[in-house]
Amino acid sequence: MATELLFRDDAYLQTASARVTAVHAQGIELERTIFYPLGGGQVGDSGFLVRSSGERIAVVDTRRDAALDAVLHLTAAGAPAPEPGEVLTLAIDWPRRHRLMRLHTALHLMSCVVVAPVTGGNIAPDRARLDFDIDMSLLDAQRIEREMNALIGRGIATETVWISDDELDARPDLVKTMSVQPPRGSGRVRLLRIAGIDLQPCGGTHVRNIAEIGGIRVVRIRNEGRRNRRVEIALTD
Repeated sequence: MATELLFRDDAYLQTASARVTAVHAQGIELERTIFYPLGGGQVGDSGFLVRSSGERIAVVDTRRDAALDAVLHLTAAGAPAPEPGEVLTLAIDWPRRHRLMRLHTALHLMSCVVVAPVTGGNIAPDRARLDFDIDMSLLDAQRIEREMNALIGRGIATETVWISDDELDARPDLVKTMSVQPPRGSGRVRLLRIAGIDLQPCGGTHVRNIAEIGGIRVVRIRNEGRRNRRVEIALTD
């Protein structure tokens, strides 16, 4: 049975309870989770699984296992293992996750400021980046920073939208990232809408309003090969 992804409906959930489905060598499988697994360029969540005794099991990473159709919560070597059927309290590292949410939403804005095909991306707690197929001479750090901060200052709410696979096929312009295709097979695809600014498929976690991103700065722009020009950003706080 697939893990229920609670963060899809509410990325702001910091705690929840869940029953242990199985304990694998790779990690702990739960019936449902608030932990976001590595994917779409965003790193996996960390935090704790708390037993009824109060004992805490540290989660150092979260990954999706395609063969199991489940999310696995990876623990440190030597960590205690819960029993299948045991009910745990889940607690994500919220300050870390919130920074990831802010930076992920910021990258959606960057993809509107830099108008070029996106060839890759990554979101970590300290910084995030997009790679573009564009001539280096067209990238100006001060302009990108200025225009992104201006968009953030507009304080527009984000919104989750669902469309069918067929609707996405009819709108190939919605897919900006060349290296990552939206997940298919369930019959519908999740989009993030920032009204008047952006609409594109995304399964990651995002802030409710782009004003929540706060200030950003361009850390560097560099050449990463024949086609890739990397723009790296960080939060100003």
